[in-house]
Amino acid sequence: MNTPVHIDVTASDFDRQVIESSRQRPVLVDFWATWCGPCQSLMPVLMKLAEDYGGAFLLAKVEIDQNPDLASRYGVRSVPTVKLFHHGEVVDEFMGALPESAIREFLDRHVEKESDRQMQAARELFDQGNRDAALEQMRAVLEADPGNPRNFLRYAEALLEAGHLEQAREQLEALPLDWQDKPEAKSLRARLELERTLADAPSREELEARLAENPGDKDALYLSAMRALEAGDHDTAIDRLLQLLMRDRHYGDDIARRTLLQIFDMLGDDDERVQSGRRRLAMALH
Repeated sequence: MNTPVHIDVTASDFDRQVIESSRQRPVLVDFWATWCGPCQSLMPVLMKLAEDYGGAFLLAKVEIDQNPDLASRYGVRSVPTVKLFHHGEVVDEFMGALPESAIREFLDRHVEKESDRQMQAARELFDQGNRDAALEQMRAVLEADPGNPRNFLRYAEALLEAGHLEQAREQLEALPLDWQDKPEAKSLRARLELERTLADAPSREELEARLAENPGDKDALYLSAMRALEAGDHDTAIDRLLQLLMRDRHYGDDIARRTLLQIFDMLGDDDERVQSGRRRLAMALH
């Protein structure tokens, strides 16, 4: 039996058909109404795309007059409103009857493509130690599908791990503008900056010895924070940067504060260390 690519959904089965299903593949929910002209023109386009993408996403159609509670639950104030669910959450949306090309661009930001699968295979090769061959495969995947921003991030990460810092930077700069501020891109930029900083830095042991002799050594405070970060010791890194910030707010063109913000980007806002670190940073600044 073939898996459906578009279905009608009501309040009684929304959680099962949309929330739970979105944990397996993206679900595009079209909130529409029978009296809405743009809805009537948009729906055939969405149904065609669901067929074209061959089940890579599920199209769920919700008629708002028959399901007002769902419309209220998701803040639908005009139709058509289209929301994309993934892993149980709304991850993106648009309103109005967009042209097919714009909807394809919207979908391609979230729906797995053949190039995603190819990039994953190359990443597995990279993790097995065949780094040169893997990077060559990744380059070929990008050339074949330059419109998939996810793969710029994956290639940049592999380049960074292989020590090709300048090439990694170029890949990050090639990201579309609406991807530049995504958490994954921010994290990679922070990791890239860390690698650059530590390229010629003393060892962690040497820096600790310098600080034991002179706790006010600002260069050693900063570099020891970076070495701690490199080792995954985020608590020490945050502590050292806060110490530096309180000793010299303007050291290195405000690099202590900027680096703290990069660490917070790397860890993500849900991390308790970030929440505590932001409070401590605010106190240090004021």
